[in-house]
Amino acid sequence: MTSHDIDPTETPNTRGSDGGVWTEGRIRALGAITDLPTAGRVFGLGRALSYELARTGDFPVPVLRVGSRYKVPVAGILTTLGLQPATGDLTPDTKRSVDHHEAIRSITPPDTHGGVGKKEP
Repeated sequence: MTSHDIDPTETPNTRGSDGGVWTEGRIRALGAITDLPTAGRVFGLGRALSYELARTGDFPVPVLRVGSRYKVPVAGILTTLGLQPATGDLTPDTKRSVDHHEAIRSITPPDTHGGVGKKEP
């Protein structure tokens, strides 16, 4: 194998535990969310270190705590690696804020008083 035959994305830190290389396509194939050990392997981290970094808030990407489990959004992994998240993301670049309340319309809230004081039509 010559130097021009080597994939530039293949580095020791991008190998998965199964020996496969963590390519952009393989990371995207994880779906929207992955578990912490898998996300750690993408960054070349072992299981124990991944959990320690998540516990202390030092994991390379944002981590979600769901009950007793940790979940990692794949979009965060892609962004940290300098890759664009999928174009079908629910929050496109032009609407990254939750402060667009004028676009939210609501019906009259349901009666929360059990009908007490409710007038008949």
